[in-house]
Amino acid sequence: MQRRLAILGSTGSIGTQALSVVREHPGEFKVEMITANSSVDLLISQALEFRPTYAAVCNPDVFPKLCSALEGSAVKPILGMDAICEKVAEDSVDMALTALVGFSGLRPTIAAIKARKPIALANKETLVAGGAYVMPLAAKMGVPILPVDSEHSAIFQCLLCAGGNKISKIHLTASGGPFRTWKKEDIAKATAAQALRHPRWDMGAKITIDSSTLMNKGFEMIEARWLFDTAPSDINIVVHPQSIIHSMVEYEDGEVIAQLSEPDMRGPIQFALSFPRRLPLSAKKMDFATLGSLTFEKPDFDKFPCLGLAFKAAERGGNVPCAMNAANEAAVAAYLRGDISFYGIAEVVSKFSDEVPFVKDLTEENLIATNDDTFRRAADYIAARRGTL
Repeated sequence: MQRRLAILGSTGSIGTQALSVVREHPGEFKVEMITANSSVDLLISQALEFRPTYAAVCNPDVFPKLCSALEGSAVKPILGMDAICEKVAEDSVDMALTALVGFSGLRPTIAAIKARKPIALANKETLVAGGAYVMPLAAKMGVPILPVDSEHSAIFQCLLCAGGNKISKIHLTASGGPFRTWKKEDIAKATAAQALRHPRWDMGAKITIDSSTLMNKGFEMIEARWLFDTAPSDINIVVHPQSIIHSMVEYEDGEVIAQLSEPDMRGPIQFALSFPRRLPLSAKKMDFATLGSLTFEKPDFDKFPCLGLAFKAAERGGNVPCAMNAANEAAVAAYLRGDISFYGIAEVVSKFSDEVPFVKDLTEENLIATNDDTFRRAADYIAARRGTL
């Protein structure tokens, strides 16, 4: 039977590559719902090609154009996050791929979990902000959460070889981003345009900036902490510029299992969507004879302070990672506008991670409240100090 998919965030990098996987395996997958925020032209094109039951946008300004374009088709246009959360819970959906950007992915992921839909998780902020709430909820509902990030997919695949043996450490690899070889004084003057030139991956603007600060690797550490029930202290970040080894798992006897592939997100996307089966994929295959050397380095916490802030937030727990994520969203948006400097991002994140009123026991409601309040206060702080951060 075809696996019927809700692709939440279908116009982004992960969403478009997921649709490429569907296109390659039309007998295996059926698209039931696609969503976007404002990218209505691409969403319309996707809707007319894949003919889902629902096509949703969150921006009301583009909804009339969506309705007009889909008039006379079998695709039903819907508007807003409330409608998305309602439709993702319908019986016609077998699995939800959550690929929305930022904290916006939390609500529909929770809605899908409550409806007992398996989750292919590409929205790392769901577990960064709310892992202490989301993972117990998924366990209670009997819902598998399958990782889509290449690093977490690699860890997951390595753990399939564990045979019940206890792991000693997770080695989470990082490309190092565009500023890996830069001096700190030069990084301080880096523009957003420079930060967006990632050496290995083609991603959206938000995640690319997060990769340049290594905040993305801090997020992935927190995500791994929840996905694999591991203490942050047992997760080691290692810089691997070639992005061939996507992560490694070390066992108690010192043996290490690694997962290798060419940098292509379609592989981990497809593995999550088809699990436990592996399907063919028209991706570039490994050629070890021409691969050359694989190198590894320690991350520089001084040049990339956001990585240390993520470890600090993970150790404090409660709603602190949620506040850290919200402050980072506000700061990255400001950096992309040119309102703050590269290191202004870490300054904002540090301030609002430290100042958040601590909440230990998380709920969907207090996560949303923490996110909204922290984002607003961080945005106000940045606006009042524009050009000085």
